[in-house]
Formats: sequence, structure tokens, C-alpha cells
Amino acid sequence: MATAITTTSPKSPRLLSVVAMLWRTLRRDLTDPYRPELHYMRGPGPKWRAKHGASEPGEARAFADRTAIAA
Repeated sequence: MATAITTTSPKSPRLLSVVAMLWRTLRRDLTDPYRPELHYMRGPGPKWRAKHGASEPGEARAFADRTAIAA
């Protein structure tokens, strides 16, 4: 009866640690709670509108467009 000899190659622990590191990185990146797009301003705020005399967001955009064209 032939017996199967199982040997582990010296690269197996290294491969396992690389796979484990990739798994941890992937899991961390997919479940990262920080979403910077939720914190960015999306245009001039109420203080800017009060300072420049614009009352509606559309007016603020038109004012910004006029100043960009004049410059």
C-alpha cells in the first residue's frame, strides 16, 4: 500500500499571510465608515449669500458666473 507523503512548501506560510493581509485590507476598505463626500460644501452658504446680497442659491450661482466672466 502506497502512502501519500504530504509536505508543505516553505512558501505556504508566506502565501497564507499575503492572502490574510489582502482579505483584511479588502474588508477594511469595503466597510470604512468615513465618507468624505458627505462633509464637503456644495456651494456658497447663507453667510456668503448675506454678504453678497444674494437670497436664493440660483442668484448666488448667477453672481459667481458674472464675477468669473468679469475677471
